[in-house]
Amino acid sequence: MNGADRLCDVLLVNGVDVCFANPGTSEMHFVAALDRKPQMRCVLGLFEGVATGAADGYGRMADKPAATLLHTGPGLANGLANLHNARRARTPIVNCVGDHASHHLPYDAPLTTDIESLARPMSRFVRRIAGPEDVGPGAEAVYRAAIERRGPATLILPADSAWGEVAPGDLVRTMPEPAPKADEATIRTVVEAIRATPGRVGLLLAERGCRADGLEIAGRIAAAENVRLFGEVLGARTERGRGRVPVERIPYPIDAAIELLRDIDVLVLVGAPEPVAFFGYPGKPSRLVSAQCRVLTLAGIEGDTFDALERLADGLGVSPSQPVRHAAPSLDPSLPTGALTDAAISAITARLLPDQAIVVDEGLTSGRSFYALSEGGPQHDYMMISGGSIGLGIPLAVGAAIACPDRKVVALQADGSAMYTVQGLWTQAREKLDVVTVIFSNRAYAILRLEMMNVGVRHFDRNAERMLRLDEPALDWVALANGMGVEAARATTAEQFATLFAAALARPGPFLIEAVI
Repeated sequence: MNGADRLCDVLLVNGVDVCFANPGTSEMHFVAALDRKPQMRCVLGLFEGVATGAADGYGRMADKPAATLLHTGPGLANGLANLHNARRARTPIVNCVGDHASHHLPYDAPLTTDIESLARPMSRFVRRIAGPEDVGPGAEAVYRAAIERRGPATLILPADSAWGEVAPGDLVRTMPEPAPKADEATIRTVVEAIRATPGRVGLLLAERGCRADGLEIAGRIAAAENVRLFGEVLGARTERGRGRVPVERIPYPIDAAIELLRDIDVLVLVGAPEPVAFFGYPGKPSRLVSAQCRVLTLAGIEGDTFDALERLADGLGVSPSQPVRHAAPSLDPSLPTGALTDAAISAITARLLPDQAIVVDEGLTSGRSFYALSEGGPQHDYMMISGGSIGLGIPLAVGAAIACPDRKVVALQADGSAMYTVQGLWTQAREKLDVVTVIFSNRAYAILRLEMMNVGVRHFDRNAERMLRLDEPALDWVALANGMGVEAARATTAEQFATLFAAALARPGPFLIEAVI
């Protein structure tokens, strides 16, 4: 047995049985060990950002970590943007990065890099393996950190630690510490603040608070105490649809977000950080709540949000039989016709969405109307790019489909950000994943046009226009998808899109629709 075998065994005994990989020479002993472990599913991504983004999607939906396998510092660097998104989404990932053999590092070979410095900003925990016998303890520590600290934890594995022999031994499952619970003083403080500020309190929900059972408790509190329920600007995962308690998502545009929170005098954080503006803008505040708003933390991002909500309800005297307001409007059964617009795409998607679908939304400016429309649609899980680093949508759909093979995944995808990780379509084809990708083909970085206006720029000349448009030449998404092995078609009218979307939902496997708007 070598160190690579021990790493695989530690992962498997802890239920980590999926590895999203883009390996190189330093990881070949790990690849060989994976070949000896058929119970580990290995998924190849043709770019490291696909591997890390897929691990994010898998972790969000499976409620357990996947492993990644990346090649030295440059390979890690290619995957960092989506590790950033995973860290912001609080997704556990066991991020394995190979390195040169220890004796080779002093020679400063071409791929030698400071892996620790690269990994640390995007990881909750980083550990370098000291030798073959350290692989087991190191892997256990990284797994535990990914669970307890809720995010990517990085294991750096020198090649000689992977090929070096280790003594056989029995392995036992690592038992992470349970999530910390809110103390009684915190519960009392929040209870008193809610009672002292009737009608002007909001709960900002994340983590378990955005699952159906957590939402039910929050919904009873909201109904009994006239409290408003909010979701994060870019929520990691929310269970939505008919019969579930709806939450108001804080808008991305700063003026709309400030207006939404204007009348909130107490904002209670339940597994979420305080909401702030996405960027600093001239003459606009960084905090979204008003100056007089009191911000209280009921449960931190590593805390037990479900327990905190249960005890808050008890402290307020809210009965389990308290009725919950389900305010979701019924969807218009008719489908839009005529010109294909972003609003028509959102309406058709919300109307035809299968029950228990998983929606990955990186539609950005084009997909902005889907969230409100789908509130009254079939029950589904809804995920966004929690760290705001574009290029996550296609990989996130890959991971979600592997975590939940019995559920349809619908990816609402802006065309510009899709090009960051278009290689993920190949992984969808290879793994035969049940994903329908809808490309909002407006052939522009429309969100950047919005941001130019937010910073006060109103006039665009040729140089600015060329930075904001994706034409000359226009991207051919049908050809791109076909080249990756994914069947695809183009829609230019609402009727065409509805027909294609319905057909794609009715068949298994990946399908891409280029919706030209």
